[in-house]
Amino acid sequence: MEKLHIIGGGMAGSEAAWQAAEAGVPVVLHEMRPSVGTFAHRTGDFAEMVCSNSFRSDDDERNAVGLLHWEMQAAGGLIMEMARHHRLPAGGALAVDRDAFSASVTERLRAHPMISFDPGEIRALPEDGHWIIATGPLTSGALAEAIRAETGADSLAFFDAIAPIVYAESVDMSVAWRQSRYDKGETEEEQKAYLNCPMTREQYEAFIDALLAAEKTEFHEGETAGYFDGCLPIEVMAERGRETLRFGPMKPVGLTNEHDPETKAYAVVQLRRDNALGTLYNIVGFQTKMKYGAQTAVFKMIPGLENASFARLGGIHRNTFINSPTLLDGRMRLKSRPNIRFAGQITGVEGYVESAAMGLLAGRMAAAEIKGQDLPPPPADTAMGALITHITGGAEAKTFQPMNVNFGLFPPIDAKGGRRGRKDRYKAYTDRAKDAFTEWLG
Repeated sequence: MEKLHIIGGGMAGSEAAWQAAEAGVPVVLHEMRPSVGTFAHRTGDFAEMVCSNSFRSDDDERNAVGLLHWEMQAAGGLIMEMARHHRLPAGGALAVDRDAFSASVTERLRAHPMISFDPGEIRALPEDGHWIIATGPLTSGALAEAIRAETGADSLAFFDAIAPIVYAESVDMSVAWRQSRYDKGETEEEQKAYLNCPMTREQYEAFIDALLAAEKTEFHEGETAGYFDGCLPIEVMAERGRETLRFGPMKPVGLTNEHDPETKAYAVVQLRRDNALGTLYNIVGFQTKMKYGAQTAVFKMIPGLENASFARLGGIHRNTFINSPTLLDGRMRLKSRPNIRFAGQITGVEGYVESAAMGLLAGRMAAAEIKGQDLPPPPADTAMGALITHITGGAEAKTFQPMNVNFGLFPPIDAKGGRRGRKDRYKAYTDRAKDAFTEWLG
């Protein structure tokens, strides 16, 4: 049987390799790390998480990304299996111990008898054979140039930012307290999954002033590239208005300070557990492009973090993606070279889960093709189907931008003569999707 070659061992590449190998197709996985590094990665492990340790909401009845979790699990997804195995308390979200997660994905892939490995950088587009390019937002310069030359158009790009990580022992718990927003979670551990640092109005105003005045890192290449709205640096949010952060990642609603229950905080900074030991916490929503020295000074203005020690500071990197509605067919193949598929974030989906889901589909479709079969994409009223429909023709090519999964991508639900409440409508979306995805799997 012909082999399937996959370039990139991130979320999409790892999931694609697993799906194809489970289908009985021999896979060769090419990963340039650690011999060729990137700005954001620290190891050579597969599926290394860099921007966050959260897969977002795990509600599969009223949330589109939670539904995507469900579909991936139903399809035997390795990424979702390992995420649940290394789950951390995070209220209603699915957060994981990032190091243990990527180590376990690596172990499972290396133990699979149908998967072999060819380390090193792939610098050109392959002429023949079956290939999936799943190189993600940090595609190497040489390969990105080869893609650009083949497609005849400049690669599109936006900027992604990374949030800092703090050592838990350096957080002043006489100021901070443990609580998930609205006490969300089924267990006490879930209900107290976050550390919360309160701010008075005066402290918030001083923080915003320092944030706006801090020295920033700016890009000179691709200056027209914008930011993805779901991963905006906090400075960019603050520039949009002084209250923006207070109605975003620093909103105080649903939280009660156990040290002073009668006083309502003007703003609250939340930290989410980053590893199983509980020794590391990341500052939620605090992606930043501040220079390192400025980050330390500004973040230590947060009450409870005055003596904070940072395991990792934030940063910013350029995220490259292709104009998939123009370049890819409905099976995720490059129209000019149908032996090559694209998967993951480079296709214009945004987020760990969405990237892995597109890897899952690409792996299954490539495996089917190698076996002489044709696998259609899932129906558009499933989460995976809505995503692949969006990137392979549903989106307007001229204004194409990266997209998280959301119910706006799904065909509308028929209200059958009556108006549905939002919760009922979302439940109807997920019920319909589960039925359709189960039938597609069959």
